[in-house]
Amino acid sequence: MTSAAAASETEIARPKRKERLGEVISNKMAKTIIVRVERRFPHPRYKKVVTGYKKFYAHDEKSEAKVGDRVRIQETRPLSKMKRWRLMEVVERTTGVTQVAV
Repeated sequence: MTSAAAASETEIARPKRKERLGEVISNKMAKTIIVRVERRFPHPRYKKVVTGYKKFYAHDEKSEAKVGDRVRIQETRPLSKMKRWRLMEVVERTTGVTQVAV
């Protein structure tokens, strides 16, 4: 039996990692972005749909994400005190033009 075959038989299936879709709100750190993820849910008592937000610090190895981009992040091992996520892909790029309310 080869070592590769033995390793595949004893290898335990890793559980599926969490993924989130959000908007980049900051990229001022080196190889790190802050992603704001939106979550909509009914209020426990009043049943009105409420929007909740959470910030995630994610590792961006190539510094490819810019502020305003829609990105997909995936859970990973702790990379620093705050970073537990990594950038998987940039889903939608921002045009760089901010809309002004008229």
